[in-house]
Amino acid sequence: MKVKNQIISLVAIVVFCVGYQNVSAQTVNIGEFTKKFNVITTAVPFLQISPDARAGGMADAGCAISPDANSVHWNAAKLTFAEKKSALSLSSAPWLRTLVPDVWLHYVSGYKQIDNKSAWGASMRYFTLGSIQFTDINGNPLQMFNPSELAVDGAYSRKLSKQFSAGVALRFIYSNLAGNISLQGGQQAKPGIAGAGDLSFYYTTKEFNLNTKKSLFTWGLNISNIGNKITYTNSTNRDFIPINLRTGVSLKSEIDDYNAIMVNLEFTKLLVPTRPQYDSLTGAIKKGIDPNVAVAQGMFQSFYDSPGGFREEMREINTMIGFEYWYAKQFAARAGYFNESPFKGNRRYFTFGIGLRYNVFGLDFAYLIPLLQRNPLENTLRFSLQFNFADGK
Repeated sequence: MKVKNQIISLVAIVVFCVGYQNVSAQTVNIGEFTKKFNVITTAVPFLQISPDARAGGMADAGCAISPDANSVHWNAAKLTFAEKKSALSLSSAPWLRTLVPDVWLHYVSGYKQIDNKSAWGASMRYFTLGSIQFTDINGNPLQMFNPSELAVDGAYSRKLSKQFSAGVALRFIYSNLAGNISLQGGQQAKPGIAGAGDLSFYYTTKEFNLNTKKSLFTWGLNISNIGNKITYTNSTNRDFIPINLRTGVSLKSEIDDYNAIMVNLEFTKLLVPTRPQYDSLTGAIKKGIDPNVAVAQGMFQSFYDSPGGFREEMREINTMIGFEYWYAKQFAARAGYFNESPFKGNRRYFTFGIGLRYNVFGLDFAYLIPLLQRNPLENTLRFSLQFNFADGK
């Protein structure tokens, strides 16, 4: 059964689904200049999807914002600074809603503080791609299959001082895109399995006055998905998972007893090798560095291996700006802007959201408005349901 091309196509579809654009280089004329796209792609890109509606309403800025039940994904180090002793969050969002009805991302996350200095957390995300009909090379139907991906996390956070904490998270990744279909050449498809970890830090100042307003400044850093490469066959060729560096700052000010506002600025960069430029005749590398390296080397290499030099390296940094307004700690309004270089995917969009809190319950909603090009989350209302427990029960 010659379905190898379909497996490759399915992987490309998954990559597209999470916002990465085209795997191959393309040329585009901008004014008098001709430049090339060089988008970084990885396996299991569903790990990069913003899972909850609160950060989703602030353009996916979640590394330095105040802690909540979804901090296991954004920055596990924040858990020890959470106001509530424990919390649980349930999130769900349709994906590519305007094209297909059965692609969904589900996420559950929570934490519990052990004492005043430490906390543990756990989360699980499930990404289902609906039903897909596999065919052979002649287009004859073979079987129906339901591709899906799963990630399960466990996290631990500890204060290293009154204002600084560190966190670690371990992750099991299971990606089943084609089942066990036989491929051309005698190979057989199989689920991709990987293990990964996060290393995160969080710093918060003591409360200070900013123009007579009580304020708080926080900083966060998270290096996520540090793990082995993954493959869907018995081939020795393996792909990087989305190892990602995320850092940001946040400033929160209380306007008065009822009103407060928070402003967030965040940056992300994939720590995986950039595809070099190859000679079309010999296949030798013309510019850049060989991307077929070990994981540790690839992470360090990602800071200087772009064929376009320093300018291209800067294009690989995405920027997020988010705002959050709270009234009486019960109603929140949010907005954000996400920016990615036109030569690295061109994802640009505005986000809006609202939040409601009543006793232990909380609801968050987020909505995305794309710019320049379509987005898998457009015309989609994402939601998260939270339970916050002051006594830890």
